[in-house]
Amino acid sequence: MKIAFVGLGNMGGPMASNLVAAGHQVVGFDPATALPEGVDSAPDAAAAARDAEVVISMLPNGQILRSVAAEVIPAMQAGAVFCDCSTVDVDSAKAVAQQAGDAGLGFLDAPVSGGTGGATNGTLTFMVGGDDAAFETVTPLFDIMGQKAVHCGAAGAGQSAKICNNMILGVTMIATCEAFALADKLGLDRAKMFDVVSTSSGQSWSMNTYCPAPGVGPQSPADNG
Repeated sequence: MKIAFVGLGNMGGPMASNLVAAGHQVVGFDPATALPEGVDSAPDAAAAARDAEVVISMLPNGQILRSVAAEVIPAMQAGAVFCDCSTVDVDSAKAVAQQAGDAGLGFLDAPVSGGTGGATNGTLTFMVGGDDAAFETVTPLFDIMGQKAVHCGAAGAGQSAKICNNMILGVTMIATCEAFALADKLGLDRAKMFDVVSTSSGQSWSMNTYCPAPGVGPQSPADNG
């Protein structure tokens, strides 16, 4: 496929690299980040999107998504699909979906779970909102960039699933941090604490995969200061 990728930072860069490695032609634009090897450079987002069958974006927030959509939607060819993988508010996703539909384009809100490790290793989970035809078009790309893509419903459903997922993540991460703080005060060795909880009823993604205590479990941001 001819793919445009807008937003090539810590998440978007590795995702685009995986698409290139799979043999797709990727044209990218990011105003602040160097493009990964194999991604052709465009002078702006509209130029990247002009001949693309699928435009993928990975952006910081809904306001920036709306701004990028205003640039790329008029430039996209009829029948192309705009797939936004950012985590944004539901209203922004629905607004851009409406704009894309009015322009004769497909649109998917497809936020991800899995972090930078998942982006690099191609093991992300995509939670997707949008129509069936657009989802079928982009599914082969989801299969390259991730391990699972769940079609959650109409436009906005992907962001709805992500905000619910993040609520659970936030609560479990807070609890995990507090548990390690309590373990420290009780004089319990952190490694022993991890060995117990990671295989007991307290286990969670926050504990087992992204542990907030440095030097415990798989490498996480806590190990990088």
